[in-house]
Amino acid sequence: MAIVHAAATIRPTKRELLEAVLGGSVEVLGSYRFDDPAGEVGVEGFVARRGEQIQHVVFTYRGAPLESDEARLMSTMQHSELGQRWLYDGTTDPVALGCFRRALLDEQHQAVLEMWEEGRLVGTRESSVQLNATPGASIEGEAVHIARDLAHGGAARGPALVATWAGGEAVVASLGD
Repeated sequence: MAIVHAAATIRPTKRELLEAVLGGSVEVLGSYRFDDPAGEVGVEGFVARRGEQIQHVVFTYRGAPLESDEARLMSTMQHSELGQRWLYDGTTDPVALGCFRRALLDEQHQAVLEMWEEGRLVGTRESSVQLNATPGASIEGEAVHIARDLAHGGAARGPALVATWAGGEAVVASLGD
């Protein structure tokens, strides 16, 4: 379960971070999360429209910077409940890539969002983007490909992760493509 601190403020906001990454004003169409098995890293994917383009962006949120160059640092942010967070490009973060690999192999599902206020669980909610794994022939060790441009819906030869949101559907990740 992914914990959402309902009353938290985040600076810069996630929308501001998406606008910086995508180079201008965006409409967020939806998002989803994965649970890090170790419980340390937040993994969140967004589907956003910028002009005529539908884009997929994956962020990871960490409580401390990585000590290696494995992942690309995009920014830092201040979370009112969790303190300073280091924001990485999820397409380069080993924790996110592991979540996507397990999801593609139908070994991990997206997280249900737990809503917390003042240290209490007040409810849960579904993500605005739903993910479904589709089978396909795969070979151990194939690279995880996370799609960025979703305008054409995409197709995959191997296992694929299909995202569905209000008004759209596209392959957001695949193995071996």
